[in-house]
Amino acid sequence: MIALSLAEIAEVVGGQTHDIPDPSVQVTGPVVRDSREAGPGSLFVAFAGERVDGHDFAAAVVEAGAVAVLGTRPVGVPAIVVDDVQTALGALARHVVRRLGATLVALTGSAGKTSTKDLIAQVLRRKAPTVFTPGSLNNEIGLPLTALSATEETRFLVLEMGARGIGHIRYLTELTPPKIGLVLNVGSAHIGEFGGREQIAQAKGELVESLPAEADGGTAVLNADDPYVRAMASRTKAKVLLFGESGEADVRAENVRLTDTGQPSFRLHTPSGASDVTMRLYGEHHVSNALAAAAVAHELGMSADEIAVALSEAGSLSRWRMEVTERPDGVTVVNDAYNANPESMRAALRALAAMGKGRRTWAVLGKMAELGDEALAEHDAVGRLAVRLNVSKLVAVGGREAAWLQLGAYNEGSWGEESVHVSDAQAAVDLLRSELRPGDVVLVKASRSVGLESVAQALVETGAEGEVSAR
Repeated sequence: MIALSLAEIAEVVGGQTHDIPDPSVQVTGPVVRDSREAGPGSLFVAFAGERVDGHDFAAAVVEAGAVAVLGTRPVGVPAIVVDDVQTALGALARHVVRRLGATLVALTGSAGKTSTKDLIAQVLRRKAPTVFTPGSLNNEIGLPLTALSATEETRFLVLEMGARGIGHIRYLTELTPPKIGLVLNVGSAHIGEFGGREQIAQAKGELVESLPAEADGGTAVLNADDPYVRAMASRTKAKVLLFGESGEADVRAENVRLTDTGQPSFRLHTPSGASDVTMRLYGEHHVSNALAAAAVAHELGMSADEIAVALSEAGSLSRWRMEVTERPDGVTVVNDAYNANPESMRAALRALAAMGKGRRTWAVLGKMAELGDEALAEHDAVGRLAVRLNVSKLVAVGGREAAWLQLGAYNEGSWGEESVHVSDAQAAVDLLRSELRPGDVVLVKASRSVGLESVAQALVETGAEGEVSAR
């Protein structure tokens, strides 16, 4: 964080100082909510949760070097006391962002946010110091913590914004007002909470509504291939830059193909020129993500050649997102188990089919959460798609939703042992251990709550060290 005294912070957040001998002492380190991350010069934010109360760790964080605690009550060590910690954290982030000389880029969408954010960061940091959201910490707590990690040297601040309802993104943009706003897509993620795609589009479009006018440097980067997103052009006063495979897109891809190993290759066209890209990431769905990143980079002054080189060298920065491991015995394990929705599930299955040409393929799939009334139809459709893509074997893991996956595959024509329903992760591991052969490709994917990353981890460890159990 940029250096601020405790007196300044107290004034910004409207707090009272307690047990602070010298209010001029500065916070020079990070702002953290995990006591294990506290260190010299840091500020510890004490949230009181259902199971753990951060205030209980106040003495420990100060002993570790934290300058003070931001909490809701005195704790016997230097503290700034406020009525609401989340509100105070947001106010501090807003203050710091206003003082930064950085360009703030915000992005949202139903699928691909984290992968695209990682691509944008890897491209932009070739141009100037860049701070970006770690993992998918994209909510009202994670976003301000990311913003507060920026320093005087930061030139680009890339923030992922998530939403579970109308008004959520509007709130985040008030904390960290973006200059460039990117909307990737409007899909089925959280449709059970929103009630429909129109409501999702309304929520995602709050990002472009927040942007400054074109005359003031605002730019809305919109997906030309998604009608819900493209329609958001009417909701902003900012400049509109379109990306996609559409011929009308300002930043577009031509001659898209997949390599023999399932990695996308294409000709990138931007208003400043064209250049060839071959990505290290797996799956054709990354083309759209790459074009979104390219559009942002173009708007910030990078040439087509510079962008193409950066995209071609970019990797995955976040765990369990198309994370590919080649076992010594020739089995390929694709861990995409961080989360799942219908769009990302279809993309992952297509990537599996491309990677597994001439090989035996396995799709180990589980529940997609928060689909509401669409749950049965969407799980059934994914099971059917696995059959249409000629996936060799579907392993549906878990309860009711997994049964729907398997039933969809069966009804599409998957009989015999081509699809199977197992009760839990350990049962899936046992089945795979007994039936995998050298050269097989295994995709593991489900919503985060299912915890199927344990299956992928067990398979990787099995290949490296022998028999292990899913955790």
